[in-house]
Amino acid sequence: MAKQMQDKVCVVTGGAGSIGLASAKLLHGEGAKVMLTDLKETALKEAAARISGDSDADNLAWCAADVTKSDQVKNAIARTVSRFGKIDVLFSNAGNFGTVAPISEYPEDVFDSVLAVHVKGAFLTAKHAVPHMNDGGSIIITSSVAGVTGDPGVYGYITAKHAQVGLMRVMAKELAGRNIRVNTILPGLIDSSMVRRLVGDRESTVAPRIPLRRQGTPWEIAKAIVFLLSDDASYITGTELIVDGGLAAR
Repeated sequence: MAKQMQDKVCVVTGGAGSIGLASAKLLHGEGAKVMLTDLKETALKEAAARISGDSDADNLAWCAADVTKSDQVKNAIARTVSRFGKIDVLFSNAGNFGTVAPISEYPEDVFDSVLAVHVKGAFLTAKHAVPHMNDGGSIIITSSVAGVTGDPGVYGYITAKHAQVGLMRVMAKELAGRNIRVNTILPGLIDSSMVRRLVGDRESTVAPRIPLRRQGTPWEIAKAIVFLLSDDASYITGTELIVDGGLAAR
């Protein structure tokens, strides 16, 4: 079977995190040329080495960038085009969580920061990438099952995740004329590095809430992402793919 992403150029933001890294590794394994972006150069270099065993591989590059800063995003996109000559795929995955607090106590600066990374970051990445994208390309924004639900106190994260779904729908309508598909992936409770930094091992705590009785893995999310980005999903645009072990159904 031919590799699904052979010779496609993919930009992955949040590429040093669990879902970003797993997705980039699968995309690379499917024949794609991958540009990783994230905040820290050291983390990106380590991620690149984990993907290919060689951080200087011809079909893999990395560029540190803060997705909330237009000039840094523009530079990362320009470096992608300079290195690989085009962009076919954008996986907008950069994110942070913020905190949990009653609305009267929720810090304004945290709210601003979370929305900036998730919403402004996804907007800026698309703004600078789309002019360089080939017609027939694909964009995915990582939202969350939190983008269709709500939980007390999670003001920044849940608001941002709902907003990303709206951003996706606007882009899907606008870019359909170029046959550029735009979708969101909505992971549920995933055993990711961000989660472990926040709460440690939570498997025994959350598993009873999930119909499949376990957390998902970054690799399970990555496989859904590669499908949506590939030509196998050629008639899928403007939608939210929930990958949550049945959590939303409950």
